[in-house]
Amino acid sequence: MDEYTRPNPEQAALLTIDTQNDFTLPDASARIPGTADAVPQMERLVEAFRSEARPVIHVVRLYREDGSNVDQCRRQAIEDGAEIVRPGTEGAELVAELKPSGSMSLDATQLLEGTFQEIGSNEWILYKPRWGAFYSTDLDDFLSERSVNTVIVCGCNFPNCPRTTVYEASERDYRIVFVPDATSKTYNRGLDELENIGVALMDTEETIEWITE
Repeated sequence: MDEYTRPNPEQAALLTIDTQNDFTLPDASARIPGTADAVPQMERLVEAFRSEARPVIHVVRLYREDGSNVDQCRRQAIEDGAEIVRPGTEGAELVAELKPSGSMSLDATQLLEGTFQEIGSNEWILYKPRWGAFYSTDLDDFLSERSVNTVIVCGCNFPNCPRTTVYEASERDYRIVFVPDATSKTYNRGLDELENIGVALMDTEETIEWITE
């Protein structure tokens, strides 16, 4: 780390990526192996950020029934009737462990319009239409307005959405922390590649100590 890449805990926000029931629960329609195992670490990170009153943004996917907003590699399956993170279903909801309260649910209409859904003090949900959290969203402006220059990334399925989000953040000159043990499907070569672009790798315990010290 140097003066350009060193993460700043006082200007940090946590991004959880796609940790929704359909990708996580054992009997889910699109379960990603390892996501349920990473949820306890994500929960600890979220609680630490809440306790420090630092921003938390839960980034989610929502697939319309007609497939009109679905990435090309999954569109045919949705058009053929697959029900994956369909708006208004329990499968689209954040896993219970990450919710600030059991009664909280996604406002799909608001999210699909591109609006951040506020679910707690300094905590929001954001819908993203593709892999990365910055693609066709207002996330960059949202973070800038809150003087955030560091993002901590964790969540579901490293090869796709978390990794893309990290690279998009790097393109926008954010300082970045990636938390492998709070993310499913990480692998060593991918982690090496993140370090090569100046991403700090920390496990959950290190991240909590860093954000709360």
